[in-house]
Amino acid sequence: MNATALIAEDEPLLAANLQAELARAWPALRIVANVGHGAEAVEQALVQAPDVVFLDIRMPGMTGLEAAQVLAEEWPVQAPRPLPLLVFVTAYDQYALQAFDRAAIDYLVKPVRPERLAQACERLQAALTARQAPSANGAAPALLDATLAQLRQLLATPSLDGAAAPAAGPPSRLGVIQASVGNAIHMVPVDEVLYFEAADKYVRVITAQREYLIRTSLRELLPQLDLQRFWQVHRGTVVRADAIATAVRDESGKVQLSLRGHADKLVASRLYAHLFKAM
Repeated sequence: MNATALIAEDEPLLAANLQAELARAWPALRIVANVGHGAEAVEQALVQAPDVVFLDIRMPGMTGLEAAQVLAEEWPVQAPRPLPLLVFVTAYDQYALQAFDRAAIDYLVKPVRPERLAQACERLQAALTARQAPSANGAAPALLDATLAQLRQLLATPSLDGAAAPAAGPPSRLGVIQASVGNAIHMVPVDEVLYFEAADKYVRVITAQREYLIRTSLRELLPQLDLQRFWQVHRGTVVRADAIATAVRDESGKVQLSLRGHADKLVASRLYAHLFKAM
């Protein structure tokens, strides 16, 4: 099988070691790119369309999980090859590794052991063979749905972003956003927020009347929101569910959202399109 792979690892020695071990475990595998951070991994994967992507979880800027999320959201529906098989490379403890076991996406623990890598390569070869079989053509959407469901499960695991295991007890809910505007601090009730949108190191807070900018990340903000009311619909967008007027699915699997009493249009990516189903 003339399979191709991309390696994303920010430590050059570990990246070189993984590539050397892969050459021994899977001689026919061709490495099309070896990159050092998540953004470049996404860029090269979209250009090279490899069969397999090995993603270090903890990389500067964009983590391996975030890179996988971008690939899942941006992978062209009509691409000649389906979304690559994903293998995460991690140094996390057993608490975090349980999430990978539940999601069934393969992972390798640093330092990578040759026997464990050989096992992963066997699984990947079997998966690629099954995916290339004529009978698998009609199963492509189901395979993509399964991958998206696994990614959602991993993204919902707090310990995988480098934080400690979550503390016992319900998290405190944010009731008011304190947004600085010049010398004033505006107290914005969360119930008035239509949606939050990531903007570099800030988050845009959009209400029916105006827009605010707060210096926090969407990742830090999410655990403080009531996720029954505020839905993440894209890696950079969280919308108040009862502010959504209509949801229209397009041919790419994304969902176009219109809001009540507001002109802005939002997009729910394929990763979150499952939220919008008729009752």
